[in-house]
Amino acid sequence: MSHLNLAYLNVSSDKTELDVPAIHHFLSTQSTWAIGIPLATVQRAIDHSLCFGGYIDGHQVAFARVVSDYATFAYLVDVYVLEEHRGKGYSKRLMETVMAHPDVQGLRRFMLATSTAHGLYAQYGFTPPLRPAALMERYVPDLYQPKKA
Repeated sequence: MSHLNLAYLNVSSDKTELDVPAIHHFLSTQSTWAIGIPLATVQRAIDHSLCFGGYIDGHQVAFARVVSDYATFAYLVDVYVLEEHRGKGYSKRLMETVMAHPDVQGLRRFMLATSTAHGLYAQYGFTPPLRPAALMERYVPDLYQPKKA
């Protein structure tokens, strides 16, 4: 478990501190990537990931999740800072803690997808794929949306 207390944001990888209903609320109603995601899916994802919560006075205001085999590969997902807490450097503090965590050291590949924060992630060594033609994905963008009759 890692803890880093910088300024007013305490970042922890202790899953028992996570506010899962708050994480679900953000992801299912405010994110651009998981609108409508069920609470059970969020809980299962948290259970099988390395997670980081960012807290101000015990209230969770930030989150990040790493999916990894802890040997060669990791994928950073579900990174957010609540809108009312943005612009204060909290995303940097969150990323510093993620990148310093012992379980993500020595990995050959660490990936993420972002549409808005390229500058942030570049500060931590992330670049566009060197060989994008070698990457493939299976993407179901409306998976969490109600089925139309």
